[in-house]
Amino acid sequence: MRNYSTIRTFTVGQWLLLALVLFYVGALLVLPVVALVVRALAGGIQPLLDTFHNVNALHGLQLSISLAVIALVANGILGVGGALVLVRHRFFGRRFLDALIDLPFAVSPVMTGLAFLLLFGRDGWFEPLLGEWKVTFAFPGLVIATLFVTFPFTLREVGYVLEELGTLEEEAAVTLGASPFRVFWLVTLPNIRYGLGYGIILTVARALGEFGAVLVLGGAISGKTATTTTFIYNAIEERQEAAAFSMALVLAVASILLLAGLEWLKYQRSKEL
Repeated sequence: MRNYSTIRTFTVGQWLLLALVLFYVGALLVLPVVALVVRALAGGIQPLLDTFHNVNALHGLQLSISLAVIALVANGILGVGGALVLVRHRFFGRRFLDALIDLPFAVSPVMTGLAFLLLFGRDGWFEPLLGEWKVTFAFPGLVIATLFVTFPFTLREVGYVLEELGTLEEEAAVTLGASPFRVFWLVTLPNIRYGLGYGIILTVARALGEFGAVLVLGGAISGKTATTTTFIYNAIEERQEAAAFSMALVLAVASILLLAGLEWLKYQRSKEL
């Protein structure tokens, strides 16, 4: 039986602090989601169903899912590889590279889109090399923007786990004659699976919710480069509120499911510790 004695010993100040935190979380996180659900379903379920017959809405949803899958695969592979390089190796410039990885956290997505426009847009630095291959206001630009904003998540989560684990098990496997591939496949990968899971879930959530970079670099062209988030933006601008709130509700449900998956992974890991 759990002991709740610590709750009964809270001082008045601690109760006030707890109430303030709950109010803060509720006002900033819970209340907006509730308002979104109420507004999206205010006209019944039919407007939500009608949105899924909207060609532009479906295209935006498919585009967002495609970008999330690409980000998942790319960051799953490069994130693990990058984490192994940063944690397991020491080399000149390592600290600078380690700090550089957090750049997407510090730079505004809108600034990111503008920066890539300078590189790949009209009269951009790389325009002579691209020829007829179009990056800006096309699918490749959306991929670049999404990969940039999602890059740190998997690498950081896996890196934290690798630092916590150390190298004893890997060194023991090498001593027993295991090849580098077998060490990674049979020792390293099973040990980092939860960190990899955290990183992948955060990557997908970030990819689905990205707005600024894909808006600037993709142009939010309906039926071409408009993702789910930019479709919502366009729908609001065109006063198609039912479509906008319905698609926003879809994103909210996806985010909640991803959050539930993250909590499940945390629970599974806590049982093994």
